[in-house]
Amino acid sequence: MSPSASSVFYPNPLFSMQNPYGRSTSPYIPWRNPNLVRMKLTVRATGKKISYGKDCREALQAGINKLADAVSVTLGPRGRNVVLSDSKSLKVVNDGVTIARAIELSETMENVGATLIQEVAVKVNALAGDGTTTAIILARSMIKYGMLAVAFGASPISLKRGIDATVKELIEVLKKNSYPVNGREDIKAIASISAGNDEFVGNLIADTIEKIGPDGVISLETSQTSETIVTIDEGLKVVVDKGYMSPHFITNQEKSLVEFDNAKVLVTDQRIAFVQEILPVLEKTTQLSVPLLIFAEDISKQVLETLVVNKMQGLLNVAVVQCPGFLEGKKAILQDIALMTGADFLSGDFGLSIMGVTSDQLGIARKITITSNSTTIVADPLMKPEIQARILQLKKDLAETDKASLSRKLSERIAKLSGGVAVIKVGAHTETELEERKLRIEDAKNATFAAMDEGIVPGGGAAYVHLAKHVPTIKSAMTDENEQIGADIVAKALLAPAKTIATNAGVDGEVVVEKIQACDWRTGYNAMTDTYEDLLDAGVADPCKVSRCALQSAASIAGIVLTTEAAMVEKVRTPKPAVPQVPGITP
Repeated sequence: MSPSASSVFYPNPLFSMQNPYGRSTSPYIPWRNPNLVRMKLTVRATGKKISYGKDCREALQAGINKLADAVSVTLGPRGRNVVLSDSKSLKVVNDGVTIARAIELSETMENVGATLIQEVAVKVNALAGDGTTTAIILARSMIKYGMLAVAFGASPISLKRGIDATVKELIEVLKKNSYPVNGREDIKAIASISAGNDEFVGNLIADTIEKIGPDGVISLETSQTSETIVTIDEGLKVVVDKGYMSPHFITNQEKSLVEFDNAKVLVTDQRIAFVQEILPVLEKTTQLSVPLLIFAEDISKQVLETLVVNKMQGLLNVAVVQCPGFLEGKKAILQDIALMTGADFLSGDFGLSIMGVTSDQLGIARKITITSNSTTIVADPLMKPEIQARILQLKKDLAETDKASLSRKLSERIAKLSGGVAVIKVGAHTETELEERKLRIEDAKNATFAAMDEGIVPGGGAAYVHLAKHVPTIKSAMTDENEQIGADIVAKALLAPAKTIATNAGVDGEVVVEKIQACDWRTGYNAMTDTYEDLLDAGVADPCKVSRCALQSAASIAGIVLTTEAAMVEKVRTPKPAVPQVPGITP
């Protein structure tokens, strides 16, 4: 049964919208799948279990510790693997966020704590693409020392203020002491370390970025053989600095991304006020079972609700991104997107209205990735001649302009259109090996791009140990005693990653930290070679962005846990055992 104009999308059954001509229409009802068998479900309400104060925080901490214990064993070059088992498959992984997401505790209050710490991993992974294990270890340590302080009478609110103020100052120190990425060897070192000291992955990422440039895009696919190969397409992608308008459009919950393959694209600089305006393309893309990305100046609340509700019900596969840029710059970017995808640019300047847009006016993209703040479009290879022609025209415009602001904008557009696209087809001998290798390559890719964004700092937890030396100065400017304790909590927590790396390598973490503290900024412990050396010269470096995001996210969740006074969870209903029937006795 195909969808019709009288049976389409709706935000709720009682909602009637006004069409552009002011006439009332009937409520929108989603079309029904005739093959869908409806099931009547009975939901039994259960009571709530409420925990307060010390008992609440201790239960949360117990859950946090259980998750952190499982994740922390993977940190460092001597870190161990973790086996994840479910009803369908078995995985051997070394990836913090994957392990964290797989954990669900049987005790409900403890599971709340585990869920809170999972959010740290998810947030860091979304922001930096790596550093999830470090963030969990930092958060657990801050919570541990914060709980002790609260037990001895410290104010949780003041502790949080002290933690936040200290971390804010330390982030500035971290940024000032970062070093730019210089050449292939730096890229190889960062990628290798992020992949668990896997030199094959390090060389793979370094070679790939060398070919596509720092503005390129790397995507992963599964190879049909056991070999891992790379294919390169130059000048087939564009990145815009706007993300999805609603998190309900997310398709990859683990990474908080919208990911579309072979998607249709609508590009307009107009506001979409009524769902009728885009109804034909919604119906057509649904009939074809292809995703739809909409770039628009804005959309009304009612249209957004309609799209979200139908997306959540599985009737639509759609996402909306608001137009990036300002004024003329905005239109130029939209023109680039339209060119790359082969879409008509529906602009009032050209006399093209959004009303009644047809599927013939849509473009197509081979791959689309949308985060909360950016959208990456990989074009179909057939569009390459048009893209190259646009780049040549922009370069000509750049050579002819003498305005600094216009020159900068043209340079940005050229860079975004010129970046290459690499597809790494990952091969392995078994499904388990394939999943583990893909996770390593994904981490390495993300860490490398993060390093190119904000530079690098000494790895192995050394940067955090050296940051701890700056805490006394920050603390001395505080007048509140509890805030000073908050600063001390951060100082102690900063030592935890280096201790964990040392412990996983089979050496005394306390001794290692003590020796690092006596060294300069660049020097630390290399767990791979069991030596103390200039870590940057040795290729042991972490992306500054990853270290920053891990510390900020850890402080954020620690503040939430420390200031929690009560928690409410569903009671687990234990099924009553069946009572055997005895003749003559009614149970």
